[in-house]
Amino acid sequence: MEPKAIKETRCFKILRVFPNDVNNHNTLFGGKLMSYIDDIASISATKLCRVTAVTASTDSVDFLHPIRPTDSVSLESFVTWTGRSSMEVFVKIITEDLRSGRRGIAATSFLTFVALDENNKPMPVPPVFPETEEERRLYETAGNRAEIRKRRREESQKFAGYLLAKYPWE
Repeated sequence: MEPKAIKETRCFKILRVFPNDVNNHNTLFGGKLMSYIDDIASISATKLCRVTAVTASTDSVDFLHPIRPTDSVSLESFVTWTGRSSMEVFVKIITEDLRSGRRGIAATSFLTFVALDENNKPMPVPPVFPETEEERRLYETAGNRAEIRKRRREESQKFAGYLLAKYPWE
């Protein structure tokens, strides 16, 4: 499969925070931001493989700073690394106070997607290659994150087995 530049998967989305988007702390609902993250990440994943791509896991969402109603929210996503049928997608969330113009990183997130064929079976995806310093840094550190995902998935499967034994499906 022909490798693709990471930039071919890059996506952007800009949103405004409205009153119905905030919680009782007057900051953006975390779940709402997580929905935005999954949405844009799925577009990046699909741009790489050009087939159905499904979320296999939300590996991390790190909320770094609150997002307020005076902010716009910019999400930037791109595929940082690929396995055989899986893709790691990075999402960077930048806020801008629309009154002052002050910008900052509000959150970062990593997700894993799997490409599916017409029979909903995992299928190979093209490898990616980095070009910018940011892309190289994420690409070079992806192996460590993949190992953490693998261990976490194994633990989740063990715990699911325990739960199934304790609470069998009826």
